[in-house]
Amino acid sequence: MDPITATFVILGLAVLAFMSGRVPLGVVAIGVVLALWATGVLTLSEALGGFADPTVIFIATLFIVSESLDATGVTAWLAQKVVPLAGSNLRRLVAIVMGCVALLAAFISINGAVAALLPVVVVVAVRAQLVPSRLLIPLAFAASAGSLLTLAGTPVNPVVSDAAVNAGGSAFGFFEFALVGLPLVALTVLIVITLGPRLLPDRVPAQLSESAPDVRAAAHTLRRDYDVAVETAALMTARDGVAEVLVSPRSGLIGQDVFVGMTTHRESLVILGVRRDEDLETEKPEPGAVTTLRVGDALLLQGPWAALEEYVRSPDVIAVTAPHALRRGIPLGRGAKRALSILAVTVVLLATGLLPPAVVGLLAAAALVVSRVLSGTQVFRAIHWSTIVLIAGMIPLSNAFIATGAADVVATGVLGLSGTASAQVALLVICVVTLVLGQFISNVATVLVVAPIAVSVAATLDVSVQPFMMGLTVAGAAAFLTPIATPVNVMVMQPGGYRFGDYWRLGLPLAALFLAVAVLYVPLIWPF
Repeated sequence: MDPITATFVILGLAVLAFMSGRVPLGVVAIGVVLALWATGVLTLSEALGGFADPTVIFIATLFIVSESLDATGVTAWLAQKVVPLAGSNLRRLVAIVMGCVALLAAFISINGAVAALLPVVVVVAVRAQLVPSRLLIPLAFAASAGSLLTLAGTPVNPVVSDAAVNAGGSAFGFFEFALVGLPLVALTVLIVITLGPRLLPDRVPAQLSESAPDVRAAAHTLRRDYDVAVETAALMTARDGVAEVLVSPRSGLIGQDVFVGMTTHRESLVILGVRRDEDLETEKPEPGAVTTLRVGDALLLQGPWAALEEYVRSPDVIAVTAPHALRRGIPLGRGAKRALSILAVTVVLLATGLLPPAVVGLLAAAALVVSRVLSGTQVFRAIHWSTIVLIAGMIPLSNAFIATGAADVVATGVLGLSGTASAQVALLVICVVTLVLGQFISNVATVLVVAPIAVSVAATLDVSVQPFMMGLTVAGAAAFLTPIATPVNVMVMQPGGYRFGDYWRLGLPLAALFLAVAVLYVPLIWPF
């Protein structure tokens, strides 16, 4: 089969598989890799090259940085600050979330901004009694809009700036992008808070229970159920916490006598309370009474968090709520200062461009382990492997589009429609091609393919290349219709419980907005 035809067929089948929702995303991505190799479109090393791509490695490390903020209670602290500002008002929450991520994306990267704020947004949603799916697509879309605020917002921006210079134009200034970025961010927020409540789905993600619980409410409940005299604030602190466990079947604890104030042998955890199911025994044990443990009896233990986590791994007990989940709800807990310091250094390195992003991410991940903010187990558990496999599997397809000339076929064919028409019509066609291609291959790859054609069109029409390059940038950022359009769309898919078809409903009016701005507004600021 001709490589160009094979590439189009593989893309079409992948899109159908994504839309069906019946095939796991990771399986589709692996299928794409194998199909590109089996049809001879790419060599085996090229087809598997996505797994060694610096972007994939960078995104994996961002999950680790994000986990450090969540595990040390930074996200719980931020949630405490955000929720009082917006309460449970969905529109106000969406506006605050989108404003924060847009500003952050302008200085680090779209991927970094979303990875840093994703756990915060999930916690905020839980605190406000909302499903995360109401906030996570707006988070991803606002990051794309925020990338248009500065030259460092996305790799596309320096690409088009260099292309403009090479074509005889002038380079775009660091904040020049904000001339179009600021109105787009404002309009994006306005559209989302207006249409979002009707167009965003109510999805319940499978891992919603992993979100940080309300520690104060949990402590109050435990005090009441176990008649504990310890103050609520002292029950769970940055250093010590509690764990509620059940005696498991065939446990070695069955038949042992326990009482309040007794300590465990190895971990020196203190027993704060003993409770028996009301169906088995209606009377609670008297204070100081000795209880002979049975299967299903509940114990409330207090001690250092690390000791609690070790104890609940014993086959003798079953944790009612995992200590690490409760620990996440402690605002600015143990390791928070180290996690924030590492995050600050990471942001500075990303913003200044002193080191490649993948190197910065790997250094941050290593620093978090060396400083004992995270354990090795936590690091590997933090990475969303399905997301990594999906991105790594789709990058070779993007490369194949360029290598085989498939993207040139699409771009050249559509651009032929503009003929000798006006510069604005030519800009419209170029932006439409960019927008469509950008839903299936990376916006960087799309811009790299279309930019030379846009330069050629500008030269043929004898007009300035500046509006074509900026219009191309705006259209490239409008990757809102599919989850595979950008890595951030994929990153929010699992935590939000989204399906393939959930993106285009809100994405369509936003894509229309970006297209209109690229064709109608951009030439007013950068004339032909």
